[in-house]
Amino acid sequence: MGTNYQDERSHGVRVSDAWKFRGLKTVVLENKHIRVEIISDKGADISSFVHKSTDTELMFKTPWGLRNPKNNVPPSGDGASVWLDYYEGGWQTVVPHGGYPSKYYGADFGIHGDVNNIPWDTKIIEDTSKKCTVEFIGRSLRSPFEIKRVISLNENDSFIEINQEVKNFAEEDLNIVWLEHIAIGGSFLSQNCTLTVPDCTILTHPEDADKSSKLKPNFKGNWPYAEYKDGSKNDFRKIPGKDDRSLDMAYFTNLSDGWYAVTNNDLNITWGVEFPKDLFRYIWYWRNFGGGYGYPWYGRCYNAGLEPCTSWHNGGVEQAENNGSAHNVKSGEIIKAKIKAGIIQDYSQKNSENPFV
Repeated sequence: MGTNYQDERSHGVRVSDAWKFRGLKTVVLENKHIRVEIISDKGADISSFVHKSTDTELMFKTPWGLRNPKNNVPPSGDGASVWLDYYEGGWQTVVPHGGYPSKYYGADFGIHGDVNNIPWDTKIIEDTSKKCTVEFIGRSLRSPFEIKRVISLNENDSFIEINQEVKNFAEEDLNIVWLEHIAIGGSFLSQNCTLTVPDCTILTHPEDADKSSKLKPNFKGNWPYAEYKDGSKNDFRKIPGKDDRSLDMAYFTNLSDGWYAVTNNDLNITWGVEFPKDLFRYIWYWRNFGGGYGYPWYGRCYNAGLEPCTSWHNGGVEQAENNGSAHNVKSGEIIKAKIKAGIIQDYSQKNSENPFV
């Protein structure tokens, strides 16, 4: 759809792809409840998700912010730094390699692969005051996968619906790690937030994620308690403040249902995500609560990454193959996922129920 004659509504739900932010094509999707910014020219990343009535930003934003890869030359070829240099926070779809740098069928892959630092094709496919829908398509440079991300917003909803497809164009079957890299922060996250997850098993990372890590490595137990290295219990329902000065990785698996919710008890608003648990069998929990000393965080960041994933832990496809959690995609196969994410009005945490039902 061209933008020269697009209806410029001031009511209902509306969408525009006629914007650039720091030189990168950006789509704005909004209604009376929420405003969402999607960076078409950088992975179709969701860089901003604002709840309008409380002026609350829910997405984590890195201190260095959004950078245009065309305007910078990385000072080294380190496999982690190239992705992190351009990581603005927010929400990335990561396929086929979620995790640390490693080889992928002979290709040299940095952290979280290549699709978040390239432009995606964009098409507005529905544009009415009742519903707007945008299609984003990206193709990995070093693997034969195409990702289609169709994002919709209805007039009276405070959440978006995402229908995603991943297609294997190879003439061979391939394993993947598909990660929805969602980092919550902004003015929403605080020590007065509560995390609600269905019944599940908690796993902690096999070794310290950082020198500021507090969780006991290789812990396994039932939600909601994990162990610190000093033997004390940690209640995962409570979000620590930035003064916790820790960075840890944990994982939820054996989920009884596919969703999670984070409630800010001061603002009385809840961020919720619903996903297919048969595909995303894990939630990665990246706990960056003022820790993470040295590059790239330098102790500056405060965010909770709650990231549905096919696999665990964050060592990439080779490591997922070794522990049996890699997801196999047949030659020519398309795998699909439907996700809902956004603000849940008047959510009650008492019964641990799916907030979208």
